[in-house]
Amino acid sequence: MKIITDKKRIDEILNRGVVVDVLPSKDEFVKKLLSGERLKIYFGADATSDSLHLSHAKNYMLLEDLRQLGHEITILFGDFTAQIGDPTGKNTARPMLSEAQIKNNVKSWLSQIRPIMDFKANVNPPKIAYNGKWLSKLSLKDVIRLASNFTVQQMIERDMFEKRWNSNVPIYLHEFLYPLMQGYDSVALDTDVEMCGTDQTFNALAGRTLLKRIKDKEKFILIVNLMANPKTGALMSKSQGTGVFLSSPPNEMYGAVMAQPDEMIEILFINCTRIPLSEKDELMAKGPREAKGKIAFEIVRKFYGEKKAAEAEAAFVSQFSKGELPGDIPSKKIAAGSYDIVDLMLEAALVSSKSEARRMIEQNGVKVDQQLFKEKNLEKIAGQEIILQVGKRKFVKLV
Repeated sequence: MKIITDKKRIDEILNRGVVVDVLPSKDEFVKKLLSGERLKIYFGADATSDSLHLSHAKNYMLLEDLRQLGHEITILFGDFTAQIGDPTGKNTARPMLSEAQIKNNVKSWLSQIRPIMDFKANVNPPKIAYNGKWLSKLSLKDVIRLASNFTVQQMIERDMFEKRWNSNVPIYLHEFLYPLMQGYDSVALDTDVEMCGTDQTFNALAGRTLLKRIKDKEKFILIVNLMANPKTGALMSKSQGTGVFLSSPPNEMYGAVMAQPDEMIEILFINCTRIPLSEKDELMAKGPREAKGKIAFEIVRKFYGEKKAAEAEAAFVSQFSKGELPGDIPSKKIAAGSYDIVDLMLEAALVSSKSEARRMIEQNGVKVDQQLFKEKNLEKIAGQEIILQVGKRKFVKLV
């Protein structure tokens, strides 16, 4: 595949706002991209859950941009490192996962990112790798040799370790090994560039150290943002219900984008669309409703195509602008009887916990047959149907 060295196109990719820093320097990286050399670029992640959201999607969209320049792209799954537990950003040790859990999560991830990466490309398709292929073969002697490249002081300097040390929260020895293992990925892949989030810079630098000492080779580190809310600093999160998830059906995905706070509009525009930056100010000037509508359409179109995006847009307008119920409410059969509303919400999978259910009721986020629910118990008689709604976008018809 021909390497594209068009500076305008390269600048559009690097200056869009997804990339926040390049080590050792952005100028050197641009010069390397303009050289025509085909670079080996990888992005690694531990599949610790089966869900991906738009902050994850923007990483794979950027990889696809670089692939289309002609560079070799590898998506690395940390099947081995996921069993260690990455301490990044955690105040406690992360639980280790089983091989079966990791395998299922990887399968789910791949299905969710296929719409935004061309795995079927005839020329230069993305590669998939698993770090268990090389990390499982390391002997104790090998691990000790890797560890000799770092000091305990260097490890303690990591923000999360320092906080836990000062708070007298345990730091387990295996957690010190995680940066070594992730760093060794760069050596095994003989990479030219590693892409990582701002929370993974320490681990990426560990890889830069090992690659230099073992192979006498330099690598660039392409650091991308984490799509935080500019007002609150909050990240997209499944547990907090703040994400737009890639597994969502078209209508739900469209509605989830529309439900994002106004301060996230520009963040979503930059990271999750490829609408030219030159159009940003004009779109933002049209107001939050219209800007979010355009962005929601573009995001759904990227995952489901033009037709589904148009249908999702029409459904949203019908439901929320005209006050109509969605036409595709799922049904669920339950036994007749008297139910606690909290149990009903859990049974219908509209909430993930009783505490979330109670919180939604307290926040006036629950409706029964389009009427705000405030009572403690909901009685249901055999043969009747009710429509239970949680939040703005979750509906189920209980039969």
